[in-house]
Amino acid sequence: MGDFSICPMTLKEIEDVWEIEKLCFSIPWSLKAFMMEVEENKCAYYVVAKREEKVIGYGGMWIILDEAHVTNIAVHPNFRRQGVGEAIIRNLMEKAVQLGIDKMTLEVRVSNHVAQNLYRKVGFKEAGIRKGYYTDTNEDALIMWNTHLKNYV
Repeated sequence: MGDFSICPMTLKEIEDVWEIEKLCFSIPWSLKAFMMEVEENKCAYYVVAKREEKVIGYGGMWIILDEAHVTNIAVHPNFRRQGVGEAIIRNLMEKAVQLGIDKMTLEVRVSNHVAQNLYRKVGFKEAGIRKGYYTDTNEDALIMWNTHLKNYV
């Protein structure tokens, strides 16, 4: 998928992750939120995409009972359309399957067609709308599910 690698996120990468977060989202998570996810949340699994030693993207999910919930995926604007986002979501899907989980969900802005197309490519299907989910613009979120992860990893 390109000249980058995917590995588990550590505290060492948190500052770089946070910089990408601020570039990509109008309401970014705080640095402390990422630190808590990596250090304290036993349900969380986060990865970074790196080219050489530079963090170029990241993603995470929560494992709750028999489901995986994607919390966030972001790719630095300079590295988009190079397969990074797809590698991240596939890595999360593979980890879920390794943990015995075969269904995953996420929310995505209804206007974010690029992300929706990526999720469809890896088996996600539309399952509903969360009205006014994004508080910055009151935009709706499209709920998507992949209920057959094993078929896509």
